[in-house]
Amino acid sequence: MTKQSEIIKHLSDRELVLNLYITQFIMLLAALILSRFIFESWFYPFTLISWNLNHLLIGAGAGLFIVLIELAAVRYLPKSWFDDGGINERMFKNRSPYHIVFLSFVIGFSEELLFRGVLQTSIGFIPASLIFALIHFRYLDNFFLFSFTVGMSFFLGYLFLVTGNLLTVILCHMVIDMLLGGCIRYGLLDKIRKTAV
Repeated sequence: MTKQSEIIKHLSDRELVLNLYITQFIMLLAALILSRFIFESWFYPFTLISWNLNHLLIGAGAGLFIVLIELAAVRYLPKSWFDDGGINERMFKNRSPYHIVFLSFVIGFSEELLFRGVLQTSIGFIPASLIFALIHFRYLDNFFLFSFTVGMSFFLGYLFLVTGNLLTVILCHMVIDMLLGGCIRYGLLDKIRKTAV
């Protein structure tokens, strides 16, 4: 965590955001290439997207549910349990609300396309969920954050298993990142911590 914190300190906000976009582009590219080899179609995961209103409501509601759990944890658990080396703070604190929404869409779309749309449909629910958790390696030094990420990964995988609709998990992931990013942007996490004291 210390090394990661030091690296983050030497990156400008622009470099940090650019790094995020590059990472998401690589995931999107990986999803398309793997889809071509596994399913013999570049765009197979897109066939798993359907505009079902009930599934969209489930996705949005599930995202809100996860955020409420995290906010409750922020209120009652030690601040050190949420230390990710300052990445989330730097990523969202100085972004405009519109940029937070866009970032959340890009992250939710590219990650779910790869992990649920390609990997879960080809190698199964458990391996895809574990791989998703492991790519968030910045949390490996923090037992609570890594455990929470594993739980969220399995939750997203189960949501896709139940609905069969990739759009449900994309929206869920987007809502989680967007609401938590907004909480960071407006300093709400610190206010929640203060009210718990």
